[in-house]
Amino acid sequence: MGLIPGDRVACTVGTTELSGTYITDRDGMHVVKLDSGYNIGVDPRRVILLERGRPAEQPDMDVVQDPSLPELAIISTGGTIASRIDYRTGAVTSQFTAADILRAIPGLAEIARFRTHVLATILSENMTPALWQEMARAVHDVIAEGVAGVIVTHGTDTMSYSAAALAFMLQSPVPVVFVGSQRSADRPSSDNVMNGICAAAAAVSELGEVTVVMHGTPSDDRCAIHRATRVRKLHTSRRDAFRSVESAPIGYVDYPSRTVSLADEAVRRGTRPLSLDDRLEPECGLLQFYPGMDPALIDVFSGYAGLVVAGTGLGHVSTACIERLGALVDAGTTVVMTSQCLYGRVCDRVYDTGRDLLAAGVIEGATMLPEVALVKLMCVLGRTRNRHEVVRLMQADMAGEILGRTPHGL
Repeated sequence: MGLIPGDRVACTVGTTELSGTYITDRDGMHVVKLDSGYNIGVDPRRVILLERGRPAEQPDMDVVQDPSLPELAIISTGGTIASRIDYRTGAVTSQFTAADILRAIPGLAEIARFRTHVLATILSENMTPALWQEMARAVHDVIAEGVAGVIVTHGTDTMSYSAAALAFMLQSPVPVVFVGSQRSADRPSSDNVMNGICAAAAAVSELGEVTVVMHGTPSDDRCAIHRATRVRKLHTSRRDAFRSVESAPIGYVDYPSRTVSLADEAVRRGTRPLSLDDRLEPECGLLQFYPGMDPALIDVFSGYAGLVVAGTGLGHVSTACIERLGALVDAGTTVVMTSQCLYGRVCDRVYDTGRDLLAAGVIEGATMLPEVALVKLMCVLGRTRNRHEVVRLMQADMAGEILGRTPHGL
């Protein structure tokens, strides 16, 4: 009798006896999820059925909440922190509701009481500017109703884009905390519980801005609080993949004590009034220059409202590309130059190439990360098409995205 997804099996790999759950067949091999949480491919002749049936699902339990605690809102968009194993494919799929997150991380109930809203159930590569707008409106509405803070659960791959988008669209008097996990709950090394607990602690703290809260070290000792416009995911799988770029985190949450410490530059609760401007121009693109790039690639963005270029060094592209970029500008596309270096400031006044880019109408992107400049450009062009105002806004610090002097030692 053939195996079906969810069957408990034993398998032999070399001389090692292992057990796990059969998931599917792929490339002539049985894919087995080991009890350690990892998937392996095993020769079907070395797999023995132990027990039929899918693993037992977690029962639906009522979530008991303490009415004396501050109220937080969880806006769920999906991602690994809200995922479980799909026994048809062996993949991790986003299936949990916000209430499921409370069941999966019971320690949250010790920090606050929660209201939950499922905005989307997607993996983060499927996030869109239209969903950013819905997210900003949802967060604004729950803050207006009086919650003490907001947690947005999000997949890690594009979380920095979404966090930056909210930082530009939403001014908040309370913490808005994006959180995710690098490893799903079915793995022993999952970071979902610690990240979730630390996010809740940050959401009831004295913060007053949009942030990303994720593991701050490889160990389970503390999470870092990153400003939404200065953070990037810098590793594909490490639990401390998120780092503040060219600036330190604006705070930390110690674990398991849940002690929150904030830097002086962190915006404090109640400092800013609640406001929302969710206008966006989605027809903007991001292009990374590389040596030998065909200048004709720039023509793909003809008709776009805006284009961010991640150039080399101080903000450069090849001489052959400058004329094409100038033609885009002349046709009405706003072009902003950033740097692939991530650290340092774009300055197109040092070399002839940079001066030619400025003469062609390209806007210097200061210290903005390329993806943050993209999101900001969408917001700015959604609000105005006046060339002088666009230049002014793109070069003004709106949400901590543009640094002053480069911090010493970074």
